[in-house]
Amino acid sequence: MNTSVTNTARMLWAALRMLLVLTVVTGVLYPLLVTGIGQLAFHDKANGSMAEVDGKEVGSSLIGQSWNIKGTDKPDPKWFQGRPSHSGYDPLATGSSQLGASDPTLVEHVKAAKKQVAEFNGVPESEVPKDAVTGSASAIDPDISPQYAEIQVRRVAEANGLTVAQVEKLVKDHTQGRTLGFLDQPRVNVLELNIALRELARN
Repeated sequence: MNTSVTNTARMLWAALRMLLVLTVVTGVLYPLLVTGIGQLAFHDKANGSMAEVDGKEVGSSLIGQSWNIKGTDKPDPKWFQGRPSHSGYDPLATGSSQLGASDPTLVEHVKAAKKQVAEFNGVPESEVPKDAVTGSASAIDPDISPQYAEIQVRRVAEANGLTVAQVEKLVKDHTQGRTLGFLDQPRVNVLELNIALRELARN
């Protein structure tokens, strides 16, 4: 009987020591190590890739946001617009609309959006790219295609008193190529582009 109790006590003590060791290693040391590496090697990304204008944070380059006229749901012609978001660009409500490509609701929505985007930018509907009228899987994609940026150039230039050539160069300078040369698609970060646009329009 005593031997059984002793063995049980030893096993419990061994299990408790293992629990304590694993708690320290995986709950304290490992997170500290990963956090330290992240801060040293990827400081900007580890802190949310926040962008600042005049010393104030205006958003994250990792999260899409609205560029509407203040206090309205109408897009502001002064700014490059991002992809549509069924969640209102709420980072706490990410996810796609769950509508299939052949869903009548989605089809009608895309048709209406294509017409609206074409009229807003003064281009034929045939020039409106897919990402201008469809949301991303996350609903907060911060990037748009170079094609979508390009059809917005003339409208943005006119609204900001800039030349088309100036804004075209801005888009070209902020167009990122494929990752590692073959992953993803060329893209333009809307927040970074609009921050640069603001600075250009100021000068």
